[in-house]
Amino acid sequence: MISISRRRFLESGAIAGASSLLSVAPGKIHAALAGAPIGIQLYTVGKELQSDVRGTLRQIAAIGYTEVETAGFAGLTAREFRDELRRAGIHCHSAHMQWNVQDLGALFDDAHALGVNFVVSSALFSSGSGDGSTVDGYKKLAAKLNGIAQKTHDAGLRYAYHNHNFEFKDLGAGIIGYDILLSETDPALVQFELDCGWMIAAGSQPIEYFIKYPRSYRMLHIKDFVAGSKIGTSLASGLRPQGTELGRGHIDYKPILDAAAATAVKFYYVEQEPPFLDMSALNAAKVDYEYLRRL
Repeated sequence: MISISRRRFLESGAIAGASSLLSVAPGKIHAALAGAPIGIQLYTVGKELQSDVRGTLRQIAAIGYTEVETAGFAGLTAREFRDELRRAGIHCHSAHMQWNVQDLGALFDDAHALGVNFVVSSALFSSGSGDGSTVDGYKKLAAKLNGIAQKTHDAGLRYAYHNHNFEFKDLGAGIIGYDILLSETDPALVQFELDCGWMIAAGSQPIEYFIKYPRSYRMLHIKDFVAGSKIGTSLASGLRPQGTELGRGHIDYKPILDAAAATAVKFYYVEQEPPFLDMSALNAAKVDYEYLRRL
C-alpha cells in the first residue's frame, strides 16, 4: 500500500494543469466531447435484457448508443453476450463483474471472452477488508484494491473502482472514505469510474475531484435524481433518492462534462436508477441519450 504523499507526488504535476479546467478554450472542450461516444450501463435495461437480449441490444443501438458497459450477461455466457453485442454493432470496453469469488481466474477469462479493457467493482467490503464506517476499514479496502488491481494487470486487463454515495460519509474529523481510496491506492494500477450522480447525491462535486485527481478517472456514470432530493450517504430503502431521466432532475451536466473533457476520462455511460416512474426503461434511455447528444 502506497503512502498518501506518494499519490500526491504522482498527481502533483497534473493538478497544476487541471486547476485551469474551467478556463479551457470552449472550442477544444466541444471538440473533445464531440469525439466521445455516448454509452450506456446496461443495468439501466437489465429487466429488458433478461427477457430479450438480442432485441434489447438492437433497440439500444437504434437509439444511437455505440458503447455499452455490462452488468452481467443476462443468462448467457460472456462469449455469447459478446456475439450479441457484435450483431447489434455495439462496442464494449468495460464490464462490472461479480468479485465475491476466491479465484479471479474465471472472472478474468470472462472479461477476455467479452473483449473488454476494464473490469469494474464497487465496495468489496468483507470481514477481511474492514467495513465502510471507519478509517481503518477504508485503509484495508485500499490495500485490497491494490492487490486486486495487480492481479488484474497481470491478467492483461485494467481495474477500476466505481463509487456510490456511502463512500462520502464523514468518518470523523472531516475524513472521507472515498478520499482514502484515492490517496492510498496505486495510481498506476487502480483507476476510478466516477458515478457523478451518486457523488452529487452525497453532497460532493465531480469538478472538485477532476481538479485534484485529473489522471485517476477513465469513465463516468451519468445519472440524475428528481429535484428536491435530499443529500445523503445511505442506500437504504426510503433514504436513497429517486432516479429520473437526464435533464428532468436537478443535475446540470454541462459544466461537469466540460471539466471531464480536460481529464483522462474516455468513456461516458448513461445509467438510470430504477424504478422508472413515467416511461419504460428503453424510452428513458432514449431521453437520456438525447440529453447528452444535445450537449
